[in-house]
Amino acid sequence: MPQVFKIGSYWVYFWANENKPLEPIHVHISKGKPTANATKFWITKSGKCLLANNNSDYDRITLNYLSKIIEANKDIVIDKWLSFFGEITYFC
Repeated sequence: MPQVFKIGSYWVYFWANENKPLEPIHVHISKGKPTANATKFWITKSGKCLLANNNSDYDRITLNYLSKIIEANKDIVIDKWLSFFGEITYFC
């Protein structure tokens, strides 16, 4: 799992084996070690985050905090996505 960055004890990362065709740009977030069923955020063309799922069952305050940090670092996410996957599409 390529790590994009960390927010305290939260890992923000991609799965290396995304589906074919490649899913739109998104990140997974886990507290501690990455897991297969982690919370997932889509990155939109406008640079906002959309919650795809909250499988980690984070509370609303934590989700808002994580979303704001991801949005503030969207350029890092986009650059690392392009470097790793070589292409990019957006959910919306």
